[in-house]
Amino acid sequence: MTCRTPPGPRRLRYALVLASLAAALLCAVVAGLALGSVRIPPGEVLTILTGGAEPSPFRTIVLDVRLPRVLLGAVVGAGLAVVGTVLQALVRNRLADPFLLGISSGASAGAVLVLVLGVGGGIGAGITTTLAMPAAAFAGSLTAMALVYALARRGGTMTGGRLVLAGVTVSYILSALTTLVLVVSARPEHFQEALFWSLGGLGSARWGTLAGPAVVLVAGTAVLTALARPLDLLLVGEEGATVLGLDTARFRAAVFVLASLVTGVMVAASGAIGFVGLLVPHAARMAVGAAHRPLLPVAALGGAVVLVVADLAARTVAAPQDIPVGVLTALTGGPFFLWLMRRRPEGAPV
Repeated sequence: MTCRTPPGPRRLRYALVLASLAAALLCAVVAGLALGSVRIPPGEVLTILTGGAEPSPFRTIVLDVRLPRVLLGAVVGAGLAVVGTVLQALVRNRLADPFLLGISSGASAGAVLVLVLGVGGGIGAGITTTLAMPAAAFAGSLTAMALVYALARRGGTMTGGRLVLAGVTVSYILSALTTLVLVVSARPEHFQEALFWSLGGLGSARWGTLAGPAVVLVAGTAVLTALARPLDLLLVGEEGATVLGLDTARFRAAVFVLASLVTGVMVAASGAIGFVGLLVPHAARMAVGAAHRPLLPVAALGGAVVLVVADLAARTVAAPQDIPVGVLTALTGGPFFLWLMRRRPEGAPV
């Protein structure tokens, strides 16, 4: 497996992949703004986006209702795909993603605790949404990741099978705790709000909730791209990376914290959306290879396209019913996960 920068034809292929994904994202965004309970001609959408439209109901729908939702979908999809790519390198297992490893469940549990306990409600109405909930989601995701890591590691080694089993176990435990908190809650309406955290959705997107995830995505992706070489070293194995000068334990711990932060902020904005971090990295590797410097931007763009399209389907397939987008990603990601399992050689570790 080579991790060198692709020369010549590979550079051209990489540029074509990036250009194709950027075009696909633009088309997905325009479709996401044009389609829905009220259909708006794509030409009218472009006129509104370029500032050439007069005030009208179409303009209000595009700019105030749909655009924040579409942009949040792109940001969250990109963030989950980047985190999934990095987690798969850290644990050297391509079945890893924030949902399967329990990180998303931990973030959901933290956010639901804040919701039920009303943390920050006495300071100001917006403090819960802007600060307390992302902080709790980050703490929950970090706790879940630490638990999974501790459970999977035995005798100084960690197999993929133990990692996935530990992740599924922690995910179930945290989901059960979240349900228990809701059952004992004095407010029955918490169940409806918790549905958002367990199944994921972008319906609550507003301009005010977009800045935090966007900043974390850009900063997190920039830092992880700067760490592309150490991530590449992990692909040759723990011993090989150590021989090449990488302190694997310290590096893994630092990147786990960063991945938990990105996941926590994304889950605080959208709820737990599964399988984006599993599907997209595989497709990105098939397109540009395993080296992380070219891989991470491709994964980010791919994740953005996938979630914008999935959310568009969630809004239109059963209109006027709005299906939680996590349901659709699970319906497509679950079979893909089974396909990956069946492709593994007989007797190979999970």
